[in-house]
Amino acid sequence: MTTTQNSATGDRPARRVRTRIAPSPTGDPHVGTAYIALFNLCFARQHGGDFILRIEDTDQARSTPESEALILESLRWLGLSWAEGPDVGGPHAPYRQSERGDRYRKYAEQLVESGHAFYCFRTSEELDQIREERKAAGLNPGIKGDLELPQAEVSRRLAAGEPHVIRMKVPDEGLCVIEDMLRGTIDIEWSQVDCQILLKSDGMPTYHLANVVDDHEMEISHVIRGEEWISSAPKHKLLYEYFGWELPRFCHMPLLRNEDKTKLSKRKNPVSIRYFERLGILPETLLNFLGRMGWSMPDERERFDLPAMIEHFDIQRVSLGGPVFSVEKLLWLNSVWIRETLDDVSFVERVEQWGYPMRHLTPVVNHVRTRVSAFSDIAPMTTFLFAGDLPLAPADFEHNKFSAEDMVSALQLTSWTLDSQQVWDKDALFAALKSLAAYLDVKLGVFMFPVFVSVAGTSQSWSIVDSMEMLGPDMTRARLRSAIKILGGLSKKKLKQAEKDYAEFLAQKTE
Repeated sequence: MTTTQNSATGDRPARRVRTRIAPSPTGDPHVGTAYIALFNLCFARQHGGDFILRIEDTDQARSTPESEALILESLRWLGLSWAEGPDVGGPHAPYRQSERGDRYRKYAEQLVESGHAFYCFRTSEELDQIREERKAAGLNPGIKGDLELPQAEVSRRLAAGEPHVIRMKVPDEGLCVIEDMLRGTIDIEWSQVDCQILLKSDGMPTYHLANVVDDHEMEISHVIRGEEWISSAPKHKLLYEYFGWELPRFCHMPLLRNEDKTKLSKRKNPVSIRYFERLGILPETLLNFLGRMGWSMPDERERFDLPAMIEHFDIQRVSLGGPVFSVEKLLWLNSVWIRETLDDVSFVERVEQWGYPMRHLTPVVNHVRTRVSAFSDIAPMTTFLFAGDLPLAPADFEHNKFSAEDMVSALQLTSWTLDSQQVWDKDALFAALKSLAAYLDVKLGVFMFPVFVSVAGTSQSWSIVDSMEMLGPDMTRARLRSAIKILGGLSKKKLKQAEKDYAEFLAQKTE
C-alpha cells in the first residue's frame, strides 16, 4: 500500500505517503533526531511510502560538513536508511537547504507581492520597544502591531540598500485550528503568534519558510516531528494557505525526557548517538529502545527489531506521556539483546568490530557475554587477566562469615596446595579447592571468597577456576602470596598450625 486515507489523511483523497527527517548539522548527532527519524521511517514503510532525509543548514555560522557526515554515519549505524537525501540523490534534489537559496527568496518575494508578507526595516532597539509596549499593555510580548512602512518609504529604503528582513503577516485575533494525528484539534490564538521573519537580512531563509517550501516541493504528506513545534504550526499552516498548497498531516510526537521528567538534555543525560556507540550499545538495542519511547508492540514485548516494528507499527499507539530516556533501562535492554541474540562466535565478531580485541579472552567469552551490559564493560571486567599485582587492600577481603585470621590460614593452605598442583586446568583446580574446603569444613562459597578477591580483585567475577586456568600457575600463585601479605600474613604459631593442617590434608588425600 502506497497511499493512506482515514486515520492517516482523514477524508482527503488518497496520496502517496512521504515523510522526512531534517536535522541541522550543528553538533553531535542527537538521539532525539534518531527517535523522530525512526517513527517517520516506520510510518512511511508501514504504508509502503517513502522516507527521505534533508539537511537544514541555513544556520551557516554553526553548520559544518563534519557534523553532517556524523549525522548520516550515525543514522546509518543505527540501521536507518532513506530513499532520497544529500548522499543518495533523488528527484527533488538538492537536499541541503544551503543549496536551495534562490527558491526561498522567490517564494518570500511572492508573498510580499500577494500582500501576505512585508519588508521590515525595524532596528533591534525599535523591536525591543515594541515588545515592552505590548508587555505593558498586557499583550503577548511578541513582534506584532504596526510594523509596516508606507510603500514610498519602503521603496526609498530598498533603493538605498538599507538592511531589512521579510516578515509574514499574521492575524491579530481569532483562533488557528490545527488538526493533529495524535492530539486531535488544537486551538491556538493568533494573538500569541509573531509576525515571523521569513527571509533574514543576509538573504537566508528562516526555518519556517524553508521548512514549508521544502516540504511542499518534496511532496511531504505527513510531518511527524517533536511537540516543541506545536507553537510553530499556525505559521506553517498559514504559509500553506498563502501559497495555496495542500497542507500535510501534522503529528507532534512527545518529547524525550530525563528521569526527572525535564526535556532530555546533554546537561543531565548523554544524548549523542556517538556516545552510545562508543559505550558499546548494539545499534539494534538503541533502535529498539527508541521504539519503546511512547510506543509499544501490540503484544507488549520488550525486545523487537526494526522489521518487526515496521510490520506492527500503528502511530495511534503512541502515548502522549513524556517517555523517559533511562540509560539504566537502555543498558538492561542491551544486556538482553547480547544474551538472547549473540552466541559466543557472533559476540566476538561484534566486539572486535566495535574495536576491542577478543582473541586473548576466548576461554572466558561465554562468561563475559552473559555478564556485560555494554561492550565497554569488557575492559574493566577483564583487566585483572592482563595485570600483574592487583591494587588490593585489607578492606577488600572483609567478610561477615570468615574472620581475617581464618581467611589468611585458608589462603596459605590454598597457596601450598596450588604450588604442588601438577594438572593446571579448571576441572583439576576446582577439585583441589573443593577438597580443601571440605577438609577445613568451610562452605565452598565462603572458602572461595578470598580466592576470588586474591585472583580477580573482586568476589563478583565469573568462575574463578576459569580465570586461574587462563592466568596460569605462576601468576595465580603470585597473587595468592600477595594477598597473604596484604592481610598481614600468619604469626609463627598460626604458621606452624597451618603446616600441620596441610600435612594432614595431604595425608587424607592419599588415603
